[in-house]
Amino acid sequence: MSSLEQRLSRIEEKLKQENKEARRRIDLNIDMSPQRSRPRPTLQLPLANDGGSRSSSSENSPQHHSYPSRPQAAGDHEADRRYPAEVSDLINEEEIGSGTCGQVFKVRFKKTGHVIAVKQMRRTGNKDENKRILMDLDVVLKSHDCPYIIQCYGAIVTNTDVFIAMELMGTCAEKLKKRIQGPIPERILGKMTVAIVKALLYLKEKHGVIHRDVKPSNILLDAKGQIKLCDFGISGRLVELATGQFPYKNCKTDFEVLTKVLQEDPPLLPLSMGFSLDFQSFVKDCLTKDHRKRPKYHKLLEHSFIRRYEVLEVDVAGWFQGVMERTESPRSSQCYSQHHLHSLFSR
Repeated sequence: MSSLEQRLSRIEEKLKQENKEARRRIDLNIDMSPQRSRPRPTLQLPLANDGGSRSSSSENSPQHHSYPSRPQAAGDHEADRRYPAEVSDLINEEEIGSGTCGQVFKVRFKKTGHVIAVKQMRRTGNKDENKRILMDLDVVLKSHDCPYIIQCYGAIVTNTDVFIAMELMGTCAEKLKKRIQGPIPERILGKMTVAIVKALLYLKEKHGVIHRDVKPSNILLDAKGQIKLCDFGISGRLVELATGQFPYKNCKTDFEVLTKVLQEDPPLLPLSMGFSLDFQSFVKDCLTKDHRKRPKYHKLLEHSFIRRYEVLEVDVAGWFQGVMERTESPRSSQCYSQHHLHSLFSR
């Protein structure tokens, strides 16, 4: 058994112990080796007719598939429904995202018809790459009790890839910004910020994890107004979403951006765009350069901007659905044919 497989096995055992103590059932039989005698992996999929269901759909699909917001108690028979799964059971429909850790596809699980998101990460001999895979898998498996973090249904490990099955959201904040071709309203950013700060606090306090890649493409929304964080493998991106422009202009390389971050004053919200005073104050606090003076998560949750949007009623779902209906999806520069998508899952 390789080092990666051993560490995945330890993650699985740790997860099982945590769930046993918490009386939850995410009993994932992850396939750690190519040996045919090993148990087949399973996906724990919520039922579409569940009483606590919610709608999940990709940005290019008008269909809505309902799932419960989180795993239910161990005594709930319906919540314990698990299905043996192999890579061949996953029918690709389209690529919906990509990043440093891998690609994400909209997939139909042919045994049940569930439409889910599947993240494919290549296994390599690179220790840093394997570390990112382990971190992503570890965090998403442990965070089943946080409503602000993407939920995981199970994982399949092969000789060449790790496939993580997750709930399907609508789209990410980055694509929403491109659809709108302008700023996202402050009221929406308020709700978005509440969800992200609470997710970050949860990761830090419960699992000792610091998410170092919070950016618009890792903030997901759906047609029911849910906002969740994903991709756990430094930025002033809240300014970008609020203004519709990247805060560091005329930069052609990452090095130029880094130079400006280090040498220039942090970006602020322009007074001319009519942002509230507490929003301007919140952004300024978050971008404080001196880490000793920068407020921690608990302090951020006490900020007037967060407190206002914790209680303020905002129709995120209505805004999201309106944007999706009246705008076109931004085309990815990486387009995959159905044949290519099929080959990715049939190695």
